[in-house]
Amino acid sequence: MKVLHDVTFSSPPALLAAWPGMGNVGLIAMDYLRRYLSAGLFAEIDMSPYFIPDSIIVKEGIAQLPDIPSSVFHYTTSPDLIIFESNAQIGGKDGIAIIKTILDITRQYKVSRIFTAAALAQPMSFQTKSEVLIACSSTAHLDTIRHFGVVPMPDGYIAGLNGLLLGVAASRGIDAACLLATMPSYAANMPYPKASLEIIKVFQKIFSLNLDLAELNASASDMDQQLAAIEQRIKQLFPAEKESNEEMSGLDEEKVPHYIMEKIEKLFKKAEQDRSAAQELKKELDKWNLFELYEDRFLDLFEDNNSKQ
Repeated sequence: MKVLHDVTFSSPPALLAAWPGMGNVGLIAMDYLRRYLSAGLFAEIDMSPYFIPDSIIVKEGIAQLPDIPSSVFHYTTSPDLIIFESNAQIGGKDGIAIIKTILDITRQYKVSRIFTAAALAQPMSFQTKSEVLIACSSTAHLDTIRHFGVVPMPDGYIAGLNGLLLGVAASRGIDAACLLATMPSYAANMPYPKASLEIIKVFQKIFSLNLDLAELNASASDMDQQLAAIEQRIKQLFPAEKESNEEMSGLDEEKVPHYIMEKIEKLFKKAEQDRSAAQELKKELDKWNLFELYEDRFLDLFEDNNSKQ
């Protein structure tokens, strides 16, 4: 842990934290808050002991190690908040070590509450409004937060450090909660700012913030347009495909876009592990006239594979 300069709060601050995850929902929300509250950098975690690269990056014939992930703390005194953002999920013992380092900061600055943010993938359309659910470290804390318009999360689990921080904080007697905004499961690997927007709205209520949400609304609208275009192309081609494809014949027409998009997501994951699967992915995208809409992501996938050679 490296503290760049000391910070003084007028009251015990709350800590907000996020890591990469589905739709990057948590990180989009935290990044927005950090920027619009003009939060200043004051500490960082040295991630080099936890980062073991399994490949190198080659650019114009020159080899170099990939950048070490960042894990940084920002602060604002209006209101009193510490905002933690990391661009890497680290598991196992190293993940626990990172959580303990974060909790050292909470002890040093007498943090009163901890909030993490993440997504909850659901079989829903992008047209459905994202709902914010919550998981808390105690019944008393849950009762305090519920009136801000959130719903208790049903039985299940929260993967990654967003959930782990909750559990370890609870063992230390710190009130902690995770806000989870619902999003379409078929869009889990795409940025989904609509869910981030709903989390921001809850934070507005909790901390009495007055924020301009225009940028986030615009991002959510752009993603809606992209998903709408994908669904529309699939619906246009479905009747002809249904006649020649036994796999599609039993599907309800309204469920077809979700089915195809989830299939494409599975192929992207397969291609990440096996470069030869990119051909199958390309064929599926071409079948539904979707390559243009997925092109940047497809090429990024190829670039990642090239850097691992």
